[in-house]
Amino acid sequence: MTTSILIVDDDPVQRRLLTAAVERFGYRPTAVAGGAEALSRLAGPDGDAFALIILDLMMPAPDGMTVLAKLKEMDRSIPVIVQTAHGGIDTVVGAMRAGAVDFVVKPVSVERLQVSIENALKLDALEGELARMKRVASGTLTFRDIVTKSPAMERVINLGQRAAASQIPILVEGESGVGKEMIARAIQGAGDRRSKPFVTVNCGAIPDNLVESILFGHEK
Repeated sequence: MTTSILIVDDDPVQRRLLTAAVERFGYRPTAVAGGAEALSRLAGPDGDAFALIILDLMMPAPDGMTVLAKLKEMDRSIPVIVQTAHGGIDTVVGAMRAGAVDFVVKPVSVERLQVSIENALKLDALEGELARMKRVASGTLTFRDIVTKSPAMERVINLGQRAAASQIPILVEGESGVGKEMIARAIQGAGDRRSKPFVTVNCGAIPDNLVESILFGHEK
C-alpha cells in the first residue's frame, strides 16, 4: 500500500513542486492550501491514512505552529516536517519543541526533501514498534495496535473484542505463525484481564502424560 503524505502550504507554486517531488519518491501526496483544511482532513474518516505531514510554518491563521499545537490536542503522533523561508534558530527550536521531527528551509532541494521524508518515516516506524513492544511487555497491547486491511482479520478482531468484554475461557486456534499469541495478548490488554499476568506455556515441550498436571495441578 502506497504511503500517503499530507502537504500543507498556502503557496500554490510550492504545493505543485512538493506534490511532484513526493510522487517522484513513490508516495501518494494530498495537498491542501491551509491549516484549517489540513486539520479537517486529519479529523475526517481518512485522517489515519496519512503517514507524514509536510507543513509550511508561515501561513495565514491557523499557521504551522497552531497546527502543531492542534495535533497535540488531537493526540496525533504523526511525524511532521516543517518548512519555511525564514530559518532562524528560534523558529527551528520552536518547531521542534512543538513536535516537528525535521526542519527544511525553502527552497528545499529534492535530495534534501527525500532524505528528510525517509528518515521521518523510519523514525516513526521505529518509535511505533518500540511502543508496541513496551505494551506487549506490560500487558497493555490492545486491538488498536493490530494493523490490518484483511476482511478475514477484521472479523477475527471483532470476535476478539467481544471476547475481551467477557470473563469466559477463550480458545484461539490457528496454524503456526498466524498471530495467535498476538490476538491473545490483545484480548488480555483490552479487557479486565489486563491487570493479570500473561503466562505462556510451550505445551510441545511437555510430555503428554504431564500436560494436565502441569497446567491444572495434581494431588499426591
